[in-house]
Amino acid sequence: MNVMPENILYNELIGLRVSVVGSTDPSQLGISGTVVDETEKMLVVSTTGSARRVMIPKMISRFSFFIPDEVVVEGREIALTPEERLKRLQRRH
Repeated sequence: MNVMPENILYNELIGLRVSVVGSTDPSQLGISGTVVDETEKMLVVSTTGSARRVMIPKMISRFSFFIPDEVVVEGREIALTPEERLKRLQRRH
């Protein structure tokens, strides 16, 4: 399944370009790069221009994914494992 704005919640996020556009933690704002790993509660982002990896809590953040158009997603909407998000999609159909 191709990642599109209408189905981003149910797709693999690893490999997508992302930017943190909202967070209750001001030190997280503006972090951008590529998603390299994902857990139920965190996105691991390899930041642009360095080999640094940053763990971003999903529940307190808002993310902008570029697929290639920009799609803004509330972190609480993706605060599940990728497998659980897929199960939700299957239950809806």
